[in-house]
Parts: sequence; C-alpha cells; structure tokens
Amino acid sequence: MKKTNTLTLPPHSNGVTLSLNELVHYKNHSLQWLPPAQSVWSKMNGSHQSRQKGRGMDFSEVRQYQPGDDIRSIDWRVTARTGKPHTKLYSEEREQPTMLFVDVSDTMRFGSQLLFKSVQAAHFASLLSWITLAEKDRVGGIIFDGKSTLDCKPSSRQKVVLQFLQKIIERHNTTSSNTEQTTTQQTDSFVKGLQQLQRLCPKGSEIVIISDFYALTDDCKAIFSQLSKHNRIQFVMINDPLEQGVTRFNGVEHVSDNKRSAWLDFSSLSTKNALQQQANLHKAYIQNMAMQLGIHLHTLSSGFPLLNQLTTAQDKGSN
Repeated sequence: MKKTNTLTLPPHSNGVTLSLNELVHYKNHSLQWLPPAQSVWSKMNGSHQSRQKGRGMDFSEVRQYQPGDDIRSIDWRVTARTGKPHTKLYSEEREQPTMLFVDVSDTMRFGSQLLFKSVQAAHFASLLSWITLAEKDRVGGIIFDGKSTLDCKPSSRQKVVLQFLQKIIERHNTTSSNTEQTTTQQTDSFVKGLQQLQRLCPKGSEIVIISDFYALTDDCKAIFSQLSKHNRIQFVMINDPLEQGVTRFNGVEHVSDNKRSAWLDFSSLSTKNALQQQANLHKAYIQNMAMQLGIHLHTLSSGFPLLNQLTTAQDKGSN
C-alpha cells in the first residue's frame, strides 16, 4: 500500500525508488547540521545542546612548565617526582568515523502516506554521510536487504561516499519483495550483518543503525555490547503512520507483509487499536534493549520529509 503526495515529497524523490540526485540533495543541508550547536542528534532529542560526547582532547605528552602554560594542566605527580613543574600537553581528537547500518529489507519497503521507510532510511543515511564529510571524517557502513549485506569501507573521499550511496540505491531498487523468506532467515542475516559491521568498524566510531528493527532479536545483544565498548551507538527507528493505526483510509483493504496476508477494516477502531498496540509492543522491546545496552534510541517517520522532522524537533526543543 503506497500513496504519495507530490506536494510534500522531498526534491527529486518519488517516495518509492531511489535516485542519486535525491541523496546528493542532502549535501546542500549538511553544513547547517554541524555539531555541537546544530547537531542532528541534539535536534532529534529536542534540545539545543547535544548530550553526546563530541570531539575532545587526547593526552599527548608531559613537558617542563613554560611561562604562559595553563596552571590547570600541571601534572602534579611528575612535578612531585622531579621537583620541577611539568605540564600536560593535549592534541585535538579528530578521528571519529561514522559507520552506518542501512536497512532496506522487505519490512522497510513500505509506506502508507509519503515515503517508503527504506527511502527515509536512505535519506537519513545520506544526510549523515555528508555531515561526516563536512567534519573531515570517514564514513562507511553496511547495506542490509534482508537476505545479504553489502559493505563499504570507511573513507573521507567524496568519490567513495558517492559510491556508497549508489550501492544503497542499487540494492534498494533491485531488491525483490516477492522473494519468500522466513523470519528466522531474515534475523540470521541481520545478525551476520552486524557481525560484518563489527569487523569493518574502526574503534572510536559513531555507529548508526537505521532500521525498523523487525529483524532484531536477543541474539544481537552480545554484538552491540562488544561494539559499545569502543564506539558510540545510535538506534534510529523508522516507522510508518499506518503501523501505529494512523490513517485517513476508512475502507477494507487486503494487506500483506510477504509472510501473512489478511483483509483489514480500517474504518474499525478495534483494527487501529490493534495496530497501535502491536507497534507499542515492538517499540517497547527496542527501547528496553537500548536501555540495557546504554544506546540512544531515536525515531523517524516515513510520513513526513526528513528535514521537516528535524526542524520540528528543533522547534519543540525551544518551547
């Protein structure tokens, strides 16, 4: 089920398939979201200042104190041992790659109002990629289509990032939603994708999992636990209004998730409540896992353009 509204679709987008023009479009918006003051994460949290750790200072060396040094940087242990004042020197911590896990599997290829969830995931991945390049850091990641994964090694070269975005487009546009696949097969593929991300990921990375998380199971906990020891992880959950029972359609429709199919009466309040209850249970599971692992959870809707949602989050934070 897919109904687009051409008046509100993002530039170059039809909401169903992907093109390079629509992903490159976000390059024009990357500079306005540079942290810390304009961090995407702070806006999604509804605040003006990011709660996340930004680039800090790495300890470099200790040398003898020189006039003009900040007395707060004096190393008192070395000073006591040598009998002469010594000060600590620091260098700016610049390396903070962004590693993206982009889900374009069958459950993501759904949208009831504006965009497929998979299209919204690609838009957000593109924005984060361009922001990372603007910060002169590396970006790479894993593309997960439900059956297999495709990786892109982290790079700070625009050419490589364009290749990564092109891979997302090709995998998204060529994925067949008619291929039968069991839930077990999809969850196994999801775990393998995370394991591949673990092998590819440099230490100190910002890891962003962009998905509806329907393939997430308890088997993923150990991987996330290992990844979180040396990296910061963000969950970005993409949902659709209809999954939460929000729709203007009041008729009866035959729906399918490629595993089951049924006729649903969307004019019935009980149908909408059942959908909302199921969505709440699913989100509660994701929230609980994120909380246990110390991972930040954010949500985006496929029913509204990405930049509109970030602006709305910013406005809410200022109220």
